Amino acid sequence: MGYKFLLLLVSMAVVGLGISKGEEKVAGLYVFGDSLVDVGNNNHLKLSLAKADFPHNGVDFPGKKPTGRFSNGKNSADFLADKLGVETSPPYLSLLAGSGKSNQFPITGVSFASGGAGIFNGTDQRYRQSITLSKQIEYYANVYEDLVQRLGSAAAQAHLSKSLFAVVIGSNDLLGYFKSDSDLPKKISPQQFIDLMLVTLKQVLKRMHDFGARKYVIAGIGAVGCCPSQRNENKNGECDEEANNWATKYNEGLKAMLQGLKSELMDMDYSYVDTYSVFNSFIQSPATYGFKEVRSACCGLGNLRAEVPCVPVARYCFNRSEHVFWDLYHPTEAAARIFVDRAFNDGSQKFATPINVNQLIS
Repeated sequence: MGYKFLLLLVSMAVVGLGISKGEEKVAGLYVFGDSLVDVGNNNHLKLSLAKADFPHNGVDFPGKKPTGRFSNGKNSADFLADKLGVETSPPYLSLLAGSGKSNQFPITGVSFASGGAGIFNGTDQRYRQSITLSKQIEYYANVYEDLVQRLGSAAAQAHLSKSLFAVVIGSNDLLGYFKSDSDLPKKISPQQFIDLMLVTLKQVLKRMHDFGARKYVIAGIGAVGCCPSQRNENKNGECDEEANNWATKYNEGLKAMLQGLKSELMDMDYSYVDTYSVFNSFIQSPATYGFKEVRSACCGLGNLRAEVPCVPVARYCFNRSEHVFWDLYHPTEAAARIFVDRAFNDGSQKFATPINVNQLIS
């Protein structure tokens, strides 16, 4: 009875806020991943070098202040929440910092994403500190236990079955492998590396399922070879095609892995979002999306504004909505908004398969 009454109160509040009926389709949003969806967890990591809690990050965010998002404004996690009609899931570490307690998590979801994180625990070493993916799952387990204590086991599972679990991870692993100073290629072939990424991620997804996850949004790796950071390492300023090639191979393996996982976990549903295709379409046909600059970062210094990252002494562009990239690695708010639009509404299965996010939550 208590859980049904809570749902009634939430529904009344949503109607009172004027959110359209079509957006009342999730009970919560739980976000896992890296800096592409970090909404402030790394602000609370004292040793981390992967931070965005300083200007010029956030110049277009409400209040025009840096929030820890690696963006000029909102990122994909924000836009996904907007589409779902829920508030952006708060950073897990901010909840601990605010109360000193670990048993009062919001029922509408939490974000565990952390800049610098990868599928492998060691991927974040060059940034000194991040919430590794395995640690993100540990933190989620705390939230799960909290839900069970507050709602009861059956009601907690019913709640989570109506929630969405977004996973955006893998880019840092691949970028780390192809860094010019990386010794990984001497130890393991690219194919072995991505195979191990997929095996490791599969175990993580199964562990999430053990803790109630049923509806997943899984993002593939984007065209990482076309980031300003990678272009800057090429004398001609072109994309690193080797990195892009292996990103494509990883994505193919990810799709196959998810199909196999679905056959193992019959009550699992998912939408695979083809990040590579979306961003490649930005680069190949920028005018279609209102972009004019696909090579250079908006914020930074040096060649392609990619020799010095987006720090307070850097310069930033004024036509931000015309840039695909905000800094060395991350998309602008404009690019993130269109990316989520494609993932949510794609009806062609070009950008989201086997169903889009809107179909997943229906």
